[in-house]
Amino acid sequence: MKRIVRSSLQTAVNLGFFAVIGTAILASVFFLTRDAIVKSEEAEKLKLIQQIVPSALFDNDVIQDTVLVADDPLLGNGDSTLAYRARLKGQDSAVVLEAIAPDGYSGKIRLILAVRANGELAGVRVVAHKETPGLGDYIELPKSPWIKGFDGKSRETYTDADWKVKKDGGKFEYMAGATITPRAVVKAVNKALVYFWQNREKLFAASTSKTEEKQ
Repeated sequence: MKRIVRSSLQTAVNLGFFAVIGTAILASVFFLTRDAIVKSEEAEKLKLIQQIVPSALFDNDVIQDTVLVADDPLLGNGDSTLAYRARLKGQDSAVVLEAIAPDGYSGKIRLILAVRANGELAGVRVVAHKETPGLGDYIELPKSPWIKGFDGKSRETYTDADWKVKKDGGKFEYMAGATITPRAVVKAVNKALVYFWQNREKLFAASTSKTEEKQ
């Protein structure tokens, strides 16, 4: 009986020892790779931002120049996100916002859009969606130039009536048999522009550094 108890205790000790060692190894790997992972994520974000914000519009570190954006119905975000600010020679140039179209055909459509300081769209991209392959795919730039139709548009030149697909009396193209997807995107972009004008000063306010966010 004592032998069985001793054996069980030894097994428990061994398991505990290996668990501690395993945890220590995982923690070490995490801390060693954390900076590389962060840099990789920032590089991907910058690559996406550069697609919608021409390099001629900024000379600051866009990834570091951010402001926290609270959840807002106009953006469709259920949680706070970061807005990235582009500045040129110290002057406000553009802001990059995240927005969600909640009413896509197969669910939410996640967007990222850049708005110039004057309220004009510099670009819009779809980050993620679950639309029907072959029908909803055309909102993705690699598969269709449709998303570029937002470039240069603003609420100064387009009224609310214009911010609809042509089938609904607006000015945006759509694919026959697939109206729901573009309708959702157009609506979300228009609402994001409304948000921009309502919060313009706040969006271009003092910077929030990565260090400050962690405190």
